[in-house]
Order: sequence, then structure tokens, then C-alpha cells
Amino acid sequence: MVEDAAPESPSRLLLSVLVVLSIWLLRRLLFAAAERLEGDAAARYRWRKLSTYATTLLAMVMLGLVWFERFQSITTFLGLVSAGLAIALKDLVVGFAGWIFLLVRKPFDLGDRIELGGLRGDVIDIRLFKFTLMEVGNWVAADQSTGRVIHVPNGKVLTDVLFNYSRGFQYLWHEIPVLVTFESNWKKAKKILSEIAEEIQPELSDEAAAALKRASSRYMLYYNRLTPIVYTSIEDSGVLLTIRHLSPPRGRRTLTESISEAILERFAEHDDIDLAYPTQRFYDNRREGKSRAGGVPAEPGGNGC
Repeated sequence: MVEDAAPESPSRLLLSVLVVLSIWLLRRLLFAAAERLEGDAAARYRWRKLSTYATTLLAMVMLGLVWFERFQSITTFLGLVSAGLAIALKDLVVGFAGWIFLLVRKPFDLGDRIELGGLRGDVIDIRLFKFTLMEVGNWVAADQSTGRVIHVPNGKVLTDVLFNYSRGFQYLWHEIPVLVTFESNWKKAKKILSEIAEEIQPELSDEAAAALKRASSRYMLYYNRLTPIVYTSIEDSGVLLTIRHLSPPRGRRTLTESISEAILERFAEHDDIDLAYPTQRFYDNRREGKSRAGGVPAEPGGNGC
């Protein structure tokens, strides 16, 4: 049987080359026909994709018929057809694999807020090959909805880094910078900011502690403190007081608004606290500086001028 099959191999190889050339020519003709179609680009795109799938499947079937006797097995033929389909329908196969991953591992679920491949939004639908997001952020500040719907291929969950705002700890650390002038009583300002942060979210820390306890059973999570804190640093134009506090993923803008309004109201009550903003001033160390740093001590009742 091997001796009979050997002389046929060159003819079958030649026939296979003719099949491939014929399918390639058919594909080119279908593409040319697609370019002459009147209508939108989406219709032409769908026609080209359908032509690619159909011609690839036809090529695999015809090549299988040419070499079928050689393989002596229907399973081998079907294996080749499956391999061809996997190549031709790669995006769909990857999308299906991503769907299986979503079902088994569940990196996110409906309603979760996620970020994937630079896209952010709330998951509103999960299907066989794609999932759908309601976009947040982009040109809209503070992670609020833009109103756009994004359809994302499931395969992206296998290749891109995924951020889930709603799983695990379920809270975000948020910071609000407050810049006061050097002349302000920054210690008083820091105390006021601490009071405001604690007043705005009195129960949030307890809820976060319970969430952290639940998450620590699955992840290695540890925080020294969950209550708000105010950090101090020196910037070029003033003293920067940064409020660091916990926030629900969908509540950052609301909390920021509440804290900002409280800051404006409380600072307005104190004449020795001013918010810093871009400005220009001239400083004369001899007149305004400390005496040991080269300044001239001010006379009693005078201003040092």
C-alpha cells in the first residue's frame, strides 16, 4: 500500500497547490466584489470577513478530499478541518475561551466597575463572545457615566490587565489635596481638615473594616488604619495638606463635594487661614526674614521697614 501511495503523492501535491491557488483567486474576486458594493464601510467589512471564513472552510474541505485516502481516517480529516477553522475563526475561538474564563474564574460580574485595556465602565451585559460596559470617566470627571456603551471582546480578559473596583476590598483610597499659604496657621488648618474628614464618614471606617475582614480570607490584605488621615508636605507655593480617606467606587465625587464644601465653610470662619493659589510676590529677607538669617529686627510697634 505504501508503494501504491508513493507515486500518487506528487499528483496530489500538485492538486493541492491548484486548490490553494483557486481558493486564493476566489477570495480575491470576492474581496473585489465587496469593494464595489454600495453602502457603508460596515457592510463591506462584514462581507470581507464572511468571505474569509467561507473560503478558508472550502479550502480545508477540498484539501481533505484530496488527501482523504492518504490519511485513511475521518478523524484526521476532521482534525485538519478543526485546525483550519481555529485559524480562520481565531477571534471567535479566543472570545469563546474568554467567556469560559469568565464563567469559571469570575474576575467580574454584572454590575462590577472594571478597567480593561484603558476602557473603564460598569458591566451591564456578558455574552458568548463579548461583554458590554457603560463607560465612565474619559471626558467626564470623577468616574461618572459618559452615556456611551462599549462592546468588548471576551478575549481581552486573557491578554490585558484587568482592574476590578468592586471586588476584593470594595473600597478605594481617595486623596483630596488642600494648599494653604505659608503665612496661614497650617496646624489649625490640619486639625480642621481632620475633623471634617471624620465628620463626613463616621460609619464608613466600620463598614470598611468588615469588608477588609471578608476580603482577607481570600487575599493577603493588611492595613494599619482605615480612618481618615491628613498628611503635610511643603510645596513651592504653600503648605500642602492632603486628606486621605476611604470611598466607595461610585461615591468619590459625592464625598469630594461634601468635604470641599465643608472646607470652604470652615476656613471662611478663620482669618489666619488662606487657600494658596498662583500669585507673585517679592520677598526682602533683610526686612521680612528672621534676625539671625540676615533680617533687621522690627522696632517695637513698627513693621521692620
